[in-house]
Amino acid sequence: MNQDLSIVNLVLQASLVVQLVIAGLMVTSLASWTVIFSKVFGLRRLRGNNEDFEREFWSGKNLNDLYNAAGTKPKTAPMERLFASGMREFLKLRERRLEAASQLDGARRAMRASLQRELDMMEGSVGFLASVGSVSPYVGLFGTVWGIMHAFVGLANVQQVTLATVAPGIAEALVATAIGLFAAIPAVVAYNRIARDIDRIAIQLETFMEEFSNILQRNAGAPQQPH
Repeated sequence: MNQDLSIVNLVLQASLVVQLVIAGLMVTSLASWTVIFSKVFGLRRLRGNNEDFEREFWSGKNLNDLYNAAGTKPKTAPMERLFASGMREFLKLRERRLEAASQLDGARRAMRASLQRELDMMEGSVGFLASVGSVSPYVGLFGTVWGIMHAFVGLANVQQVTLATVAPGIAEALVATAIGLFAAIPAVVAYNRIARDIDRIAIQLETFMEEFSNILQRNAGAPQQPH
């Protein structure tokens, strides 16, 4: 009896619609785990790169040297790209001898646009986890309803209905709901964790942007190189 009601046998004995639902949920679960691992390790690497650049930035190194070094690196941290975009616009406007306020406003707009690009990149595929978390239980429930309906239709020709005849069909149907929850729960937990990590990085970048803007404000309109 245990062998007959094993998960594998239940799936193999289920109707075609339930099998398709289960297969789709399994593929979705695999895709969500791929996104989860990619985002968790990717964001951890971004935080480490931001911290490395922030230490270098506040070490007293010349801003022009930092800007020139950023252009030679194949891969840079989000904070470094934010710095490079603001510095590039600031130097460009200062060469045109615009007033100090225009130099600072231009640099801030460039950094704000860079910040939005960085957030868009970090939030990529995160919406997929939200969709998996919200839709998978309903997809599994659809498979369960269909399976139960199919089981009861099959019992129409049975003269004597017992628990032994009902249990396999009901169990087959409930597997779809279980797999739907199996796909949804990790996706929801990971979505909340990743969204919180992205918010922390966003706050870190916005804080740096304000601090760097203060430095540029002190150098706006000055003929010498910023320090």
